[in-house]
Amino acid sequence: MPPPTDITATTGGHDYVQQPVELGMPLLHRASGLRGALKKFTGELVVLRDRAGGEHTFRNEPGAFAHLGETVTLVKGAPPASAPGTRRSAAGAVVAAEQRARVARAARLWVEGDHDARLVERVWGDELRELGIVVEPLGGVDDLAAEVRRFGPGPGRELVVLVDHLVPGSKESRLAASVQGPHVTVVGHPYVDVWQCVRTRSVGIEAWPDVPVGEDWKTGICARLGWGTPVDGWRHVLSSVRTFADLDPALCRAVEQAIDLLVTDDDLVDDDPPPRRPQGSA
Repeated sequence: MPPPTDITATTGGHDYVQQPVELGMPLLHRASGLRGALKKFTGELVVLRDRAGGEHTFRNEPGAFAHLGETVTLVKGAPPASAPGTRRSAAGAVVAAEQRARVARAARLWVEGDHDARLVERVWGDELRELGIVVEPLGGVDDLAAEVRRFGPGPGRELVVLVDHLVPGSKESRLAASVQGPHVTVVGHPYVDVWQCVRTRSVGIEAWPDVPVGEDWKTGICARLGWGTPVDGWRHVLSSVRTFADLDPALCRAVEQAIDLLVTDDDLVDDDPPPRRPQGSA
């Protein structure tokens, strides 16, 4: 376990030791009293696994956690060195330096549109190719129930759908509820459009402008930011994304969840291991 540094984080008049994280380390979330082992750490979000196997996500704030009885502020540790013949992907995974094509599995990851697919490919493409996961854009989710029926999900043919604006009461949440089942899972983020999942600092703006209901969102965004047409705006947005650090944690969490759902232990073989995800990935 990396020792705490002598650098302190100050908030509310208190100084807390900065503790480099390590997967599996025991932590206590002080506000809730929940204890668990660290499963994931993004710098902003902390995922703990309790003794029953349940996973709990918390915001990382100064002094929010305790480790071995001491209140600490969690910080990223030194990333593990990549093994020979591997490299670090844009999603933070360790993947083969020279990728071999893997036969696509019958399971699918669906996304709403081409922009969603391009962003997912840009960051998680290496990982998806090594795992044989195919990403398919739907062109909208209005006909989601009919598309799911046509796909025919079942054992070995699981389906995960990544949607925008998955919040209580939204059209997307109602559509999700209508198709959820043993072999269908809908995941998503809370934003109206996947463009908003790109961090404002990455695209060089202070905030995403508000666009009135009834106005085309992408057209309105481009007009207010002086980006020209939506085609021009999309080029700017996509070119701003290099790694998962350029994306909102909500999208990272949803894609990681989708990948976890589509890969099972039975799919893995000894001579073709899955990409290893480091402690700094979402």
